Amino acid sequence: MLIENMLMAFSAIRANKMRSFLTMLGIIIGIGSVISIVSIGDTMRGLFEELYRKIGITQAYIAIGYWVDDWRQSDYFTLDEMERIKEIFGDEIAYIDSDAYTTGDAVCARTTVKFSYQGIDYNYQEVQPVNMVYGRYLNEGDILGRRKNVVMDTTSAMNLFGVENAVGKTFRTTIYGSVDDYTVVGIYRKDLNPFQAMMMGANTEGGEAFVPYTILTWPNDYFYDIRIFARDEDTMEVFFDNLKTYVAKSKGRNPEDFRMETAKAQMGQWDSMMGGLATAVGGIAAISLLVGGIGIMNIMLVSVTERTREIGIRKSLGARTRDIMVQFLTESAILSACGGILGILMGGGIVTIGGSLLGVQTVVKPGVVVLAVGFSAMVGIFFGIYPASKAAKKDPIEALRYE
Repeated sequence: MLIENMLMAFSAIRANKMRSFLTMLGIIIGIGSVISIVSIGDTMRGLFEELYRKIGITQAYIAIGYWVDDWRQSDYFTLDEMERIKEIFGDEIAYIDSDAYTTGDAVCARTTVKFSYQGIDYNYQEVQPVNMVYGRYLNEGDILGRRKNVVMDTTSAMNLFGVENAVGKTFRTTIYGSVDDYTVVGIYRKDLNPFQAMMMGANTEGGEAFVPYTILTWPNDYFYDIRIFARDEDTMEVFFDNLKTYVAKSKGRNPEDFRMETAKAQMGQWDSMMGGLATAVGGIAAISLLVGGIGIMNIMLVSVTERTREIGIRKSLGARTRDIMVQFLTESAILSACGGILGILMGGGIVTIGGSLLGVQTVVKPGVVVLAVGFSAMVGIFFGIYPASKAAKKDPIEALRYE
């Protein structure tokens, strides 16, 4: 019986192809919009998670809070304090440095490029690996000897020297008022997709370079905050709390006077924001499903009127009221489900094409697809109940007399 009703429904849809398509259009747009928005939201959440994994999910910064009024010199950190932290929490620390950073003009011959200098320790590559293509990374001797050596990426080398392999070349720059010549000891290549390049602020005109962090804390060896990577992601929250308590106690402060910013917390904020935004916009897009459902009800009412004589003939041949109702409900459900399938293809296609153009891996969850098809069919059934009920209640004698 179900198969027969489905065949009759497809026959009725084929008999009015244009009208059926226009009826499904609301469902197609609604489902397509929901699929697109949910998939974009899931893709963006995945990209942000990947981005934070790339920059280090166990990374954190600790510094005196900006809300503290009675700031004092001892609130700064020193190299000795950082060494004591290493000794106390050594087993829980994967990496630690002074988070030293500055900018300055790099000059080579007649070329001047604005450079950003990030101070690092020799083992920074263990937590932030890079693809070295020429030369070497900074070593322990560079850090302890405060050597004027740098490691930069290929784009920065091209901007300053005009070649990628700039190992051994020197340039002049000013750091903290001191003008010195620096030597390039290594070149690495950045492997970033367009989204990562945009979010991490890829510098295509200026330059970026790693230098020994001991250079950027010289001459007074004071710095504002500490950058630290926990060794274990599962226990890092406890570790960071203990570290904050220790730092506050060593400086005669309360723990709440210090701020501890973690990459995981920032990722959670982005994830919540993107999830909430996708849900809100998806809910607005779902309103079009209501419009599509009303369109289905309207067309089914027209169909009932056009097929009044058919209803009368079927009833006179023994069709029950339930049979007529199931027939029209099946037709409205199929009409809506077909629109849902087309909407899924449209939404999935938009997301896939957009992802290909941006060079990112898109996410279309099967559960969302199944839910969309099921929901579209339910919309068809819900809005088809009244027309089906109206058709089923028609008097067969009156129906046969209808012209």
